[in-house]
Amino acid sequence: MSVITRSALEASPLADLHTIASEIGMDGYRRLRKADLIDKIIETQGGEEAVAEAEVEAVETVEEEAPKRRSRRGGRSRRKDAVEDGATDEDAGDDVVATEDEVVEEQIEEDVVEAEAEAEDEDAEEEAKPRRRSRGGRGRGGDRDRDRDRDRDRDEEREERVVEGAVELLPNGSGFVRLTPPEPSDDDVYISAAQVRRCELVSGDTVGGPVREPRRSERYPSLVRIDTINGRPADEVAEGTHFDDLPCALPTERFALGSDDATLKAIEWLTPIGKGSRVSIVGEAHAGKSEALKRLAGALNGVEGLEVHVVLAAVRPEECAEWRAGDVEPVAALSLGASQDAAAQAVERAIDTAKRITARGGDVVVLIDGLDGLPTHAARRALAAARNVVDGGSLTVVATAAAPVGGETTIIALDRTLTRTGQFPALDLVGSGALRPELLVGEAGADAIAKARAQALG
Repeated sequence: MSVITRSALEASPLADLHTIASEIGMDGYRRLRKADLIDKIIETQGGEEAVAEAEVEAVETVEEEAPKRRSRRGGRSRRKDAVEDGATDEDAGDDVVATEDEVVEEQIEEDVVEAEAEAEDEDAEEEAKPRRRSRGGRGRGGDRDRDRDRDRDRDEEREERVVEGAVELLPNGSGFVRLTPPEPSDDDVYISAAQVRRCELVSGDTVGGPVREPRRSERYPSLVRIDTINGRPADEVAEGTHFDDLPCALPTERFALGSDDATLKAIEWLTPIGKGSRVSIVGEAHAGKSEALKRLAGALNGVEGLEVHVVLAAVRPEECAEWRAGDVEPVAALSLGASQDAAAQAVERAIDTAKRITARGGDVVVLIDGLDGLPTHAARRALAAARNVVDGGSLTVVATAAAPVGGETTIIALDRTLTRTGQFPALDLVGSGALRPELLVGEAGADAIAKARAQALG
């Protein structure tokens, strides 16, 4: 192939330079910018001296070949060559005068070719992304891709800002890192629900990690990742044993309710509840299940070291207001009009939070009113979450239902007739009972329960 001069190379489009580089067997030419590619071609041809010797021949070659390869660009090349030879625009003729639009169009095409060349050298991950992005962002789709790239680049630059604060979870499963707890501020950092689940965060945890600034539609900065949890590396915390794999045992520690209420006294001694119990309060409509659950919540709320979470899954609207005005505010409150799926999601979020607390060694009680508002599988899953972790925390679930779900360790059956006639405690001793009551009230207490049941049958 003939030696081509630097001026001719500079006047040629990038696509022609790629063709020349390919013909002379140059490696990696697509990764080079135009100026570097010209230097490389000259070097491959033998250097500046060899190029100078072939000046005239190369110019003529470019003039002859350029119109054939790029007829639209030929005018520009011929014009440059004519100027280099000392010719005027008039000498070159009207057909060699490139308009401004043509020059701009040519530059755009050259930019596209450069972008295509760069895209071919990207790694496998980039190659797997949509083709319109690898083609330099033509059209509106490409503009969006470039915007996302710029946002990501800015995020990476801003990741150096690291924050640490207290976690406050929201009912939907996401949360915030409060930098000035307990009061919220505009500087608080958002945590996604996925991060909460992955790291099993609970309200009150102290977490730290890098932050990215809010994007167009966002109000708060977001936590990029969680590096530390309560002063420990997040990986160590996340690699702990899965909740369902934690060793568990039957409840052995009874909740001392310490109440003068007749119903609560009967529950404490005749149908005892312990840490990790799986409890159903059952009975016909108007048997007093919701009222018993409310009184039980008030008594448990006074137990030291115990967290009490209430979920109203399908209750009367008036009961939602009553609960909110009481001592224990529900973490979620859905009335009868809510769908089963919405109720199931609310219960599942509360159970997930309780699991994280238990896995950290805490004791928590989840009270649900009621399981009848959930799909059967969701009700069983919620009740099955209760357990007494060996040498660890406990998760106790107490829920109302029309009938036992199955698998309970304690069943509290209420008699509608007794309730309606004002005879309290309105406990149906025959239908009630606890599994292995001696573990909670001792052998003497278990004997007393058996005698009371026998008298009821009497």
